[in-house]
Amino acid sequence: MNRTALHLLGGAPLPLKPLFALVLLVSFFSLPAETFTIGGKKGWAEVVNRTGITTGRGRYGYESLELDTNQNKLNEYTDLFLDFESSQLQELAGKYEILQNNTVWTKKSARGKGAALSRSTSGGIVLKGGENSFFGNESPAGSFCIDFWICPSTVENGEVLLNWRSSRNINGVIAYQIINLSFYQNKVMTVFSNIFDGYTENGGELSLLTTKSIVPNTWSRHTISYNASSGELEYRINGHLECIEYITDTKHENGTVFPPVMGVSANLELCPNYTGLIDDFCIARTYSDVSLEMEDAVFDLFAQDHYVVHGGRFQSEPMLFKEGTILNSVTAEMNIPPQTDIHLYVRGGDDYFNWTENYPEWIQVNSGEKLGSVSGMYFQVAAELFPDGGGCHSPSITSVTLDYTLLPDPLPPVKIRAEKGDGSVTLTWSYSIEDTAGGYYIYYGNRPGEYLGRVAAEGHSPINVGNINSFTLTGLSNGTIYYFAIAAYSKIDSRIVGPLSKEVYARPAVR
Repeated sequence: MNRTALHLLGGAPLPLKPLFALVLLVSFFSLPAETFTIGGKKGWAEVVNRTGITTGRGRYGYESLELDTNQNKLNEYTDLFLDFESSQLQELAGKYEILQNNTVWTKKSARGKGAALSRSTSGGIVLKGGENSFFGNESPAGSFCIDFWICPSTVENGEVLLNWRSSRNINGVIAYQIINLSFYQNKVMTVFSNIFDGYTENGGELSLLTTKSIVPNTWSRHTISYNASSGELEYRINGHLECIEYITDTKHENGTVFPPVMGVSANLELCPNYTGLIDDFCIARTYSDVSLEMEDAVFDLFAQDHYVVHGGRFQSEPMLFKEGTILNSVTAEMNIPPQTDIHLYVRGGDDYFNWTENYPEWIQVNSGEKLGSVSGMYFQVAAELFPDGGGCHSPSITSVTLDYTLLPDPLPPVKIRAEKGDGSVTLTWSYSIEDTAGGYYIYYGNRPGEYLGRVAAEGHSPINVGNINSFTLTGLSNGTIYYFAIAAYSKIDSRIVGPLSKEVYARPAVR
């Protein structure tokens, strides 16, 4: 098995040992270096923590890590989310099935790496909601928020952005329900028909018409929010409040609220008759309570910044190597556009169970530079990625390679002799021919090759006898045969144990 094939999560190391002896030893013996790579063709399975980081396409076509975009994020309230980040459309909240997708993926996005291009009469996107979805469950709806970006090629009357048609039983009478967003006189008309329980004005139909004209070939963000506590229904474009209605008996916030109740499950249509781009379509089961000033600031940021301005970070799990491993360098395959930057970090130690977020201390390193102070049994790498000042460009990492040196296992003694005594056996051996040996373990037991002895007065198998070449085990049973083998351990770390010597045996007896 590859020494680095085993990886463990979590943790924190013990203090690092002085390394001057290790460095001298490695230099003296000119030990060959080995490498281990994360990323590249084998992927990023070792990376377990990511903040503001997503995947992209790196060098040689391999998956890279890069900054995430300023796009909506999934959370406990997300009901539906289409981010259009790849040509394979997915509903990321997992509550809707995509029955039809006649849009075309494009890189001309408002946010992130992609958007969808819809053509008039193409049929757009059709989704079927599951039992726990907003449009797939016949029940009270509560607060909700519908948020999306559009860039229409034209703004023709009757072009439809969203359409949902269903029905519900109201006091024994079947009432048809409609939620429809469409263009009307260069504006957006939103219609809610028989959605709000108890609302009977205009036959139960409520319409919102924006005041701002929609500009063709220009991205704009649209947010429709309903607050179930106050009955407030509002429409915003680019954060600016376009229209507001209170769905109450007084038409003010202090009246009795008419709550939304969804009827039988029915398909949701997006862009069934619309020509233009759409991006980041999201439905949340909560009210978007954002102040106008904050929303304006957020929109201004989104308008120019594609990437998180404060950057992102990823780190690997502690990766298991071997006791006494010396980390020589960390080399990253990177793409760093002008004004962007990447900071690499590494830390190492022996016992990851005691590691914390900041202990052992992270050491910032340059890619490929020679290291001289990192060793141990576990290593962990991390990187911080920073965009340019305008938030338009992200650096990326395709792979990270650890160059390391393993201390050699000391060779066992060549000559071993076992001499029986009264309830004892005396072992003598030649010293290991390797100067790296710091001492010896004696293994013993009652069966060949099984060194599970527990009866010797000097301790259980194996016994650390130090750097000597003769040792007597006492407390053994006369007439019982015992088998022995000896292994040398490193003078740097007693846990680095070499192979066993040849086996010898003796049967204690009264002389």
